[in-house]
Amino acid sequence: MKLDRLWRWAVLAGVAAWAVWYGSPFFPPPTVIADRMYHTWFSGPPSHLFLTSTAVGNILPSLGRVACGLAIAVALAVPAGLAIGRSRTVMDYADPLVGFARTLPPVALVPVFIVIFKLGTQMVVAAIAFGAIWPVLLNTIDGARSIDQVQMETARAYRLPWHQRVTRLILPAAAPKIFAGLRLSLSLALVLMVVAELVGTANGIGYEMDNAANTFDLPGLWSGIVLLGILGLAQGVQCFRRDMPLDAFGD
Repeated sequence: MKLDRLWRWAVLAGVAAWAVWYGSPFFPPPTVIADRMYHTWFSGPPSHLFLTSTAVGNILPSLGRVACGLAIAVALAVPAGLAIGRSRTVMDYADPLVGFARTLPPVALVPVFIVIFKLGTQMVVAAIAFGAIWPVLLNTIDGARSIDQVQMETARAYRLPWHQRVTRLILPAAAPKIFAGLRLSLSLALVLMVVAELVGTANGIGYEMDNAANTFDLPGLWSGIVLLGILGLAQGVQCFRRDMPLDAFGD
C-alpha cells in the first residue's frame, strides 16, 4: 500500500518536472500556476479567510449556483423517484419518458435554457438542475424498488399510514442509493456550472476562465482549471466516504 502511494507521488512529481522542463507557453510551469492562484484567489486578508475580492466575487457565486441546482434536483428527484419506484403503474408510464429525457446531453440544452431563462444565474441553475437530477432520480427509483417485501408487509400489517411508511421505511432504506446518486450529481454539477458560466454569466469561475482564454492569459486559465480540480477533490473527500460504492442507475 505504501509502495502504491509512493508511485503515485512519483508520477505526480514526474509530471511537474516535465512541465517545468518542457517550457511550452500553453503549459505554464506549476510554480507559475501556483503563484497566479495565490495572487488571484488566496491572497486576501485573514478576515475574509484569505480569499481575494476576485475569489469572493466569482467562487462564491459559482458555489451558490451549484448548491441551488443540486437543491432543486434533489427536491424534485427524491419524491418522484420514491413514487415511481413504489408504483408499478407510475413506473409503466414514466419509464419511457425518463429513459428518453436522461439520454439528452445537458450541455446541448444550454442554448435552450438561454432562450427560456435568458443569460444569467437562472439559466446556469436550470442547466445544473437538469443534469444533476438524473443520477439522484434513477438511484432513488432503484432504492425504492429494492426494499424488502417482508418489511413492507409488516408495515401494512401494523396499518402504518402512508407518510410513516415513507419516512420510517422507504426513505431510510433508499437513502444509501440516494446519496450515491448525489455523489455523481455533484461531479456533474461542477462540469455544468463551468460550461454554463462560459457563455451565460457576468461572474463565476467559468466566466473568469473565459476571460483568461480570450486574452491569452494561460496561467490564469490554468489557475481556474486547477481550482476546479481542488473543488472536485474536496467534494469527493469531504462530503462522502471515498469507498462509497457508486451504484448503477438502475433499469
